[in-house]
Amino acid sequence: MGKKIAVLGAGSWGIAIAGLLRANEHQVTLWEFNKADCDALLKNRIHHDKLPGVKIDEDVLITNIVNEAVAGSEYVVLAVPAQKVRDVCNALNSLISTKTCFVNLAKGVEMGTLLRMSEVIEANIEMADIDRIATLSGPSHAEEVAAGIPTSVVAASVNDKFVEDIQRIFSNKTFRVYRSIDLTGVELGGSLKNVIAIASGILQGMGLGDNTTGALITRGLAEITRMGVKLGADPETLAGLSGIGDLITTCISRHSRNRYVGDRIGRGEKLKDILNSMVMVAEGVDTCRSAYEMSRKYDVEMPITDEVYKVLFEDKSPKEAVVDLMTRPLKDEVWR
Repeated sequence: MGKKIAVLGAGSWGIAIAGLLRANEHQVTLWEFNKADCDALLKNRIHHDKLPGVKIDEDVLITNIVNEAVAGSEYVVLAVPAQKVRDVCNALNSLISTKTCFVNLAKGVEMGTLLRMSEVIEANIEMADIDRIATLSGPSHAEEVAAGIPTSVVAASVNDKFVEDIQRIFSNKTFRVYRSIDLTGVELGGSLKNVIAIASGILQGMGLGDNTTGALITRGLAEITRMGVKLGADPETLAGLSGIGDLITTCISRHSRNRYVGDRIGRGEKLKDILNSMVMVAEGVDTCRSAYEMSRKYDVEMPITDEVYKVLFEDKSPKEAVVDLMTRPLKDEVWR
């Protein structure tokens, strides 16, 4: 008998994960907060805008009522955007038991509080225990997971026994889950790489070359590692799937929403117009604000993040940002 699992959020990643868990023979309920979208999913079992061509299994229950979704669920999977996790946690507060386990899929740092997603969950759900909170991260575009393209990710929790359970629940012949107890490193790697992916898109939109992108990814990893280590992460984690693995994938993939935003910025469009035209969320935009604040709060040098912030929110030209990065004082090639 499979586990009873609620997947909260019916965007592309929520739909893909619901399908994966159902294929692994778990009992899955998918919650969509928007009533009209929920009705359309119930009727068609396809979200043509967010994950076209992928039909939701008939055995996956779909609901717009959150207490129906989580009732009796052993595991709650949070597949909502990072800046919405707090709202969902508040809605769950009186609905879950002391034994409920949480798996976060969001890749972001909360604006204002600068909390990682596991910290948001623990702080806002009274019954949540950090020993029963995990984050799943790594190079894992929903489009490819839903198509059964081989994918490897990492699940992290401070509780090694719990993360072994997550491995077993999610793994199958096309989806391999590694485990880690470095929750800080896994969450920061998955979040901060989205800012670098926006930068990668900007370079693409400007028509710059592979040399530039290769340098960006490498030095982007250096500043992600600096921040991670400052906050207690293991640098080896950031050399793994949730760090360099996800960073490379998000910086080069046609599926990357963050790279897409950057590409349009590099072509001269305004951020407001780009975001208004998008159906899905590019997490890196809000995380860029958080990362910029973190670099100042913790006194960590993050020059690429600084320049992306200035391009997105202070109308600095991408060309000027590239020149300023290239003409910084010369230094050793280290992440420290």
